[in-house]
Amino acid sequence: MKALIISADNFEDTELLVPFYRLKEEGIEVDIVSMKKGKIRGKHGYEIEANKNLKDINPQDYNILILPGGKAPEVIRKEKEALDIARHFFEKNKPVAAICHGPQTLISAGLLKGRHATCYRTVAEELKASGAIYEDKEVVVDGNLITSRQPSDLPAFLREMIRLLRKSM
Repeated sequence: MKALIISADNFEDTELLVPFYRLKEEGIEVDIVSMKKGKIRGKHGYEIEANKNLKDINPQDYNILILPGGKAPEVIRKEKEALDIARHFFEKNKPVAAICHGPQTLISAGLLKGRHATCYRTVAEELKASGAIYEDKEVVVDGNLITSRQPSDLPAFLREMIRLLRKSM
C-alpha cells in the first residue's frame, strides 16, 4: 500500500503533516512529491523532504492521492504532471483526498463537474464555477473523492480517508 502526497512550498503545515503521519501510523508507505526533490517549507515554517519529483511518478504505483492546502496548490495546479496524476486516480477510481485549497488542482484538471465537494471558503466560488456541487461541511465524500475545508476538519477528513482506503484494499 502506497500513498502519494503532492505539495510545494507554502503548504498548510497541518494539512500535509497530519495525514502524512496518520498514513505512516497505518503502515502505509508515503511519498511526498513536488516539482523538485528536497525540502519544502510550510506556511508556518515546518519543513519536510519531498523525496520524489513530479516527473518521476508513475501513478499506477499508488493507492491514494492526497492534496493538502495552503498556497502550494496555486503552484501545483500549473504542473501538467500533477494534473495527469490526478486524472489517473479519477480514471482508475482510486481514493483522492483534498483539503482546503487542495481541490484547486482537481479544478484545473477538470475533474469536479457534477461531483459533491467542499473546500476553503475563498475557493468555494471557483469550485462551483467548475461544475462541482459545493457543500459547506467538514467532510464530503463522493465516491472516490474526499474533501474538507480547513485544518479544524482534519479529524473527519482523516477518518473518511482511512475508511475509504481500507475499503479499496
